[in-house]
Amino acid sequence: MSEEEKRLLQQQLWNIANTLRGKMNADEFRDYILGFIFYKYLSEKLYLYANALLEEDGMDYADIDESCEEGREMVEAVAEEAIAALGYSLKPSELFSNVAKRGNANAEGGSNFILGDLATILSNIEKSTMGTESEDDFDDLFSDMDLTSNKLGKTEKQKNELIAKVLAHLDKINFNLQDKKADVLGDAYEYLIGQFASGAGKKAGEFYTPQTVSTILAKLVTRDNGQAKGYLKSVYDPTCGSGSLLLRVAKEVKEVAHFYGQELNRTTYNLCRMNMILHDVNYKQFDIRQEDTLEHPQHDLDMRFEAIVANPPFSAHWSANPLHMSDDRFSQYGKLAPKTKADFAFVQHMVHHLADNGTLAVVMPHGVLFRGAAEGHIRRYLIEERNLIDAVIGLPANVFYGTSIPTCILVLKKCRTSPKDILFIDASAHFEKGKNQNNLRQADIDKIIAAYDKREFEDKYAYVASLDEVAENDYNLNIPRYVDTFEEEEPVDLDAVATELHQLEQDMKASDATIADYCGQLGIKAPF
Repeated sequence: MSEEEKRLLQQQLWNIANTLRGKMNADEFRDYILGFIFYKYLSEKLYLYANALLEEDGMDYADIDESCEEGREMVEAVAEEAIAALGYSLKPSELFSNVAKRGNANAEGGSNFILGDLATILSNIEKSTMGTESEDDFDDLFSDMDLTSNKLGKTEKQKNELIAKVLAHLDKINFNLQDKKADVLGDAYEYLIGQFASGAGKKAGEFYTPQTVSTILAKLVTRDNGQAKGYLKSVYDPTCGSGSLLLRVAKEVKEVAHFYGQELNRTTYNLCRMNMILHDVNYKQFDIRQEDTLEHPQHDLDMRFEAIVANPPFSAHWSANPLHMSDDRFSQYGKLAPKTKADFAFVQHMVHHLADNGTLAVVMPHGVLFRGAAEGHIRRYLIEERNLIDAVIGLPANVFYGTSIPTCILVLKKCRTSPKDILFIDASAHFEKGKNQNNLRQADIDKIIAAYDKREFEDKYAYVASLDEVAENDYNLNIPRYVDTFEEEEPVDLDAVATELHQLEQDMKASDATIADYCGQLGIKAPF
């Protein structure tokens, strides 16, 4: 599929999404349209898999008669195989295309009311996984799609008509799932999530990191002596949102064996699981949990990950409960991050989970670079005692949804190839100004990664500071202390300025004389 065809698909899906908008806010109609797209994906994936199983029998899964015993036995056999391979199953009558056709059929002699059927089908998808290995990955996956909501219409008929219309539009679109190499639907899904984020204001940061920033983080954690790694055992995001960061890492390598993530918001947690499956990540390959990462980590604290990426909520509040001082994640530092600024608590959590050969890249507010008290103590420990901080990268202001503050990326490693220094990059002035948001161009991304790989001084952009120099600065990592971006103003030619002022004075005298002459001719008093 060409780039133009991909863009066309994205626009088609966005147009269908706007069919649902009505009186809903961005969060609400996002959940419906992404849920319906996901249902269509599951349906088509199951249909292709079932037909491959039935190929020798020359049968089409959608045409199997479920009312007869032979048909039921065949559906059960397919379900057993599908649950093991895909993690779920659907009956022929539950396939998206069949439901869409029923919803838009002529109602004479029958009914085109599908709301009840649709709610049952979505529930059945989840039920088909009960007691299986994939149960946790599909549990309550469609819980945010309330088909009884009055925002879909005042009457049941209106709700049914709207949903049937949306399904009919989606049914006409070919998701091209046969093409294993082209992640067309995954890219389109990411596009939609980005579109919803751009209209979600402050809430957008809860579920989406701009693709340009995700790309930088992904490239940083997959570098190996300036080259991208071919294979990653594991990647982890403790505040994974919609999963876009995890999936972006996968684009930088040939294969990621396992994806791990945790997300506090239930709706966003559902979105992340859908996003994983839509990108053809098998249910056995991802482990996404829902809970507060700092207070209730859901992955075993003994687990270590080869790559860790994150864009945690900036300066979030947390309990800072003294009991955490006995937690292996925080105990060795001697102090906890402040209650009103959990930034370093997230860093400590990630450092604990980082494998010895791993790399951690996290977006942080600039305050973590220079704030004192407990944060200063933790920062000093990370540098002086652990020597973990590999690089500090300053990003432009206003590149994130929901906040205009300038941010930075911290890169940490347990086994550093340059253990005697810290690299500072100031990329804050390299961006394209947008109407509502600044954008990092491909050239800006490439420049950051090239500077990270070279690890050399570059005037007004990059500086390699020795650990002694950092210590002399009292472990303050504020980028302007190391990267001098001061631009000297051009010298002022005072003689030229004096000459110009003298000429202006002469011009004013000439103008005054002309005005006085006109006033005399008119017989009126001059204004000066």
